[in-house]
Amino acid sequence: MNNNLYKYILGIADNSLILGQRMGELTGHGPSLETDIACTNISLDLFGQVRSYYQYAAKIAGDGRTEDDIAMLRKEREYVNVLLVEQPNTDFAHTMARQFLFDVYHLLFLQELEKSKDLNLSAIAKKSIKEVSYHQRFSSDWIKRLGDGTEESHQKMQDAIDDLWTYTDELFHQTEADKAMVKEGIGVDVTKLKDNYYQIVNSVLEESTLSIPKSKYFQKGGKQGIHTEHLGYLLSDLQYMQRTYPNMEW
Repeated sequence: MNNNLYKYILGIADNSLILGQRMGELTGHGPSLETDIACTNISLDLFGQVRSYYQYAAKIAGDGRTEDDIAMLRKEREYVNVLLVEQPNTDFAHTMARQFLFDVYHLLFLQELEKSKDLNLSAIAKKSIKEVSYHQRFSSDWIKRLGDGTEESHQKMQDAIDDLWTYTDELFHQTEADKAMVKEGIGVDVTKLKDNYYQIVNSVLEESTLSIPKSKYFQKGGKQGIHTEHLGYLLSDLQYMQRTYPNMEW
């Protein structure tokens, strides 16, 4: 097994799995029917991408595990998603701010991953770009609508951006697997995405009449399996059926 490639794939896929679960929690709870359906579709898009990544990871592992085993049967410390995507749906402003802050990164990342020498990863990225382009447009529109809306909506969105900003810098941290895959021309050097990321984010925030946070304090640890308390609760829901009924098949 190419251990670095396996870990690299999990580093990509876990982000979409956990964010997909968060967005799926909104099903039936959106502020309007149209928005509710849109959030559900974003969740389904992310899960679709995750299936492709985990199927490839299972093939590389070659130990009999399936995509479901990798997705559902790992322990909390074995997930390597960034802390941003596991943050809870505190309110709709937080949900859209979290989505936006990840979407901008996700699209930049996929545009580079499409150039990967690994044809499987390149194909997944190429298929996913159209979906994630929509995700970014959707979340950006809500940032603008709420930020430049009423006094209350502006304040809620500002609070959400301020709360979640501390998790953005981790997007650009490299693990040892990341570095190894970059050297082989397979992975994306995320450090090179940082300037463009903040330029895009700041531009949208300014257009939304929102203040760009000045804080230089950033949280990290998710890529090393050290998570906030929120992930454990999320996994208890995500993994319930597979843990309760082992070896179940649809």
